[in-house]
Amino acid sequence: MAALLTLSWPSLAAADESPVLVAHPDVRTVRLTRDTTRAIFAMRQRTWPDGQAVRVHVLNNDDPIHGRFVKERLAVYPHQLQLAWDRMVFSGTGQAPTRVFSQAEMHERIANTPGALGYLEREYLDDRVQVISVE
Repeated sequence: MAALLTLSWPSLAAADESPVLVAHPDVRTVRLTRDTTRAIFAMRQRTWPDGQAVRVHVLNNDDPIHGRFVKERLAVYPHQLQLAWDRMVFSGTGQAPTRVFSQAEMHERIANTPGALGYLEREYLDDRVQVISVE
């Protein structure tokens, strides 16, 4: 029995270290389903549930934080999101999210852009952004 607990511990620790979904502090939504979150990051859903426009921000595809967030929180691979964005851009039916180059830049953009949504590691959290839970 103790071996089972030891084996399950790393996965619990990893979940606590996953990047979290964050939004501008004025966003009224505090909880999203995984499917809704995935639709927003795939740029298929362009508004928050209350109708406010969502401004999605992401790190570069090769950033390890981006990879962890997309795989652990959205249950897709970064290249799958990129393909969806490319299809929309090239067909003229939508646009890709705003790319940022660091978590510090992500934090600033989320804190200062109404309707903004992105992700950060817990060490970057403060009262200038709010955490959105993903169920």
